[in-house]
Amino acid sequence: MKLTILNKEGKKIKDRETVLFGDSIREDIIRKVVEAEKIWQPYANKFRSGMDRSASGNVGHRRHDWKSDRGRGLSRVPRKIFSRHGTQFTWEAAIVPNVRGGRRAHPPKGSVNLKKINKKEWKKALFSALSYVNNKDSLKDKYDGLKDKEIKIDVPIIVENAFLKLKSKDALEGLKKILGELYDIGIINKKVRAGKGKIRGRRYKKNAGLLMIVGKSEEMDVQGIDIVKSNELTVSDLASNGARLTIFSDKAVEELESFYKGEKAAKDKEDKKEDRKEDKRKVRKDKKNSLKKARVKKDDKSKLEEKGK
Repeated sequence: MKLTILNKEGKKIKDRETVLFGDSIREDIIRKVVEAEKIWQPYANKFRSGMDRSASGNVGHRRHDWKSDRGRGLSRVPRKIFSRHGTQFTWEAAIVPNVRGGRRAHPPKGSVNLKKINKKEWKKALFSALSYVNNKDSLKDKYDGLKDKEIKIDVPIIVENAFLKLKSKDALEGLKKILGELYDIGIINKKVRAGKGKIRGRRYKKNAGLLMIVGKSEEMDVQGIDIVKSNELTVSDLASNGARLTIFSDKAVEELESFYKGEKAAKDKEDKKEDRKEDKRKVRKDKKNSLKKARVKKDDKSKLEEKGK
C-alpha cells in the first residue's frame, strides 16, 4: 500500500510503500480484545466482616439444659451473650445473614475474572484495528459529526517526523491545515455534564477526539489530543467503541511495519519448520512401505522355493 507523507502545511512531501493497513477488518476479534483490555476494579467485603464475634457454639440445643434455646420461644440461631444471671441470659442473634450486624449472604469475593487473549489473536486484532481506523465508513459510524459529511482527506494520515518538534500553537495550526473540516472533531472538548451525574463521580464529559501515534523514542505534548507511543499501542486506543480518527508519524509507521514483518517472518519460519517435519514424516512412511514390500517379496520367494522342493 502506498502512503503519502504530509508536512505541517498539509502538503505532500514524499511517498512510501507499506505492508500495514491491508489486513482484513475483524470486528469480532477487535471487540473481544477491547473487552479483555478493560481494567476491572476488584470489589469485596472486609475479610471476616460480620464474623468477628463469639456467637457460634454459645447456645446449646439439648432440651432441659441450663444453657439451651429449647423451651424458651427463641429462634434457633447463633447468639452472642451480653450478660448472665444464673440460667437467665441476655443475648442477641449474630453472624448469620438474616440478623442485624450479621455477615452478607454470598458477597462479592474480590476476584476479577480476566479474559485471557492469546498472543497471536491479540496481534491479529491490532493489525486488524489499524485497517479499521483507516476505513472512512467506520469513522462515520464513530463520530456523529461525520454521518452526513463526505471525508475528503485520504486515510491513513501520515505526518513527517519534524511535525512532532513543533510547539503546541504551531502544531494545532498544522493539524487545522491537515485535517480541514475534521479539525473540530479531532480536538478533545471537555465540559461539565448536565444533570445529577455531576455529583455521582462523572462531573465532566468529553468527545473521543484525535489519536496521535508516535515512535517509541519521539516526544510530543499538545493539549487537546491523545498521544501514544508505538510500543505502548493497544487495540483499545484504536478501536474502543468504534474506529478512532488517527494520525501516524513516519517513524511510528516504520516501527509498526518492522513489528508486522517480524511476525510475518516468524510465521514463515514456523511454516517452513512444519513443512520440514511433514517431509520427514513422508520419507519415513515411504521407507517403511518399501521395507514392507521387500519383506513380502522375500516371503513369496521362500514359499516358491519350498514348493519346488
